Amino acid sequence: MINAFLLIILFLNIITFSSNAAQATDKNNLTLTVLPDDFKQLNLKTVGKAKFSVLFWDIYNSTLYTKTGNYLYNNSPESLLFEIEYLKDITAEDLLERTIQQWEHLKVPELVYSKFLPALKTIWPDISSGDKLTLLVQNQQSVFYFNQMKVGQIEEVNFSKLFLDIWLSPNTSQTKLRKELLGELK
Repeated sequence: MINAFLLIILFLNIITFSSNAAQATDKNNLTLTVLPDDFKQLNLKTVGKAKFSVLFWDIYNSTLYTKTGNYLYNNSPESLLFEIEYLKDITAEDLLERTIQQWEHLKVPELVYSKFLPALKTIWPDISSGDKLTLLVQNQQSVFYFNQMKVGQIEEVNFSKLFLDIWLSPNTSQTKLRKELLGELK
């Protein structure tokens, strides 16, 4: 009787462990649903950090991570993480509008970026000061996290480069910020 009871407890523990492990990854067993606080656990190294300010208002801090700690624009890594910590409130609508403005600055045709707008509208929340929005690019998927929790993903292979070009393209509107993110300026 006691052996049967112990087997049932063991079985329940195995089920609970399996369930918790399954929650940590998506259907392909590739993407975390919760990011760790320390990205070193993902074997990622800091490439660079930058603060975006307009006049005397600080808007956000951003950090770029890759496995090697380097980023070459024409040879982007398979896996990277880009984190933005917001220093002021911004609505999801304003975030989307500013993203479109930056794609227009980069002369990205509307036909190219417009197909991603419905997904971004559902993924991006309103942001409060102190919130973090993170993009993890892994296995050719772009996964967004809000305060370390997965909020959505875009599986289109070209999206990550299109999105990251806002900051990392040589034609970005913020060249100093780009250099800081690439570790060229400290």
